[in-house]
Amino acid sequence: MKYRIVGEPLPAVICDVEPGETLITEGGAMSWMSPNMKMDTTSGGGLGKMFGRMFSGESLFLNRYSAQGGMGQIAFASSFPGSIRAIEIAPGKDIIVQKSSFLAAQEGVDLSVFFQKRFGSGLFGGEGFIMQKLSGHGTAFVEIDGYAVEYNLTATQSIIVDTGYLAMMDATCSMDIVTVPGVKNALFGGEGIFNTVVRGPGKIVLQTMPVNKVAGAIIPYIPVSSN
Repeated sequence: MKYRIVGEPLPAVICDVEPGETLITEGGAMSWMSPNMKMDTTSGGGLGKMFGRMFSGESLFLNRYSAQGGMGQIAFASSFPGSIRAIEIAPGKDIIVQKSSFLAAQEGVDLSVFFQKRFGSGLFGGEGFIMQKLSGHGTAFVEIDGYAVEYNLTATQSIIVDTGYLAMMDATCSMDIVTVPGVKNALFGGEGIFNTVVRGPGKIVLQTMPVNKVAGAIIPYIPVSSN
């Protein structure tokens, strides 16, 4: 497979698919494709994985697209202004990503549910108790909301992240929560009561335009019916 990412900040990834090669996607992810791309809907690993995807914000079923009788082409567009990242997945190099960020991947990549080790991290940390884990082998395409900022954390380093800004991290990283110190700071500081702490070792990718922040900024300006 060859691919190119075009059109930032409203990007799409265009994949040139070898004959017989297969890509997996979430339902509704395909934007356009050549006529020789065959679609097949699958549970993607049984009932357990189906419900795991549902809880992580994805659709129950996966679509498989295969090139028939020659080279094929298929494109996947981002659902929000930002960027698309191509991530190379390999054994021992699993990636944890935010909900609803998965676009597509080669068939060797496994998409599964990832539970936070600490319940409090998911309940209060803003990234959700359930995230997504990409494992196996192959190229995966992931959406980033806004601009992507990378940090490589050592085993002794950590970073405090506000709700929604963590886009992805290496599976070697861990997450926890801390309370904002001081009652006055927590109640009147405007940053909430909890912060998410991400610890190394591993690479993390932060995003500058989380969709939840955009939605929160727009809500006050939406006209409310008087009825």
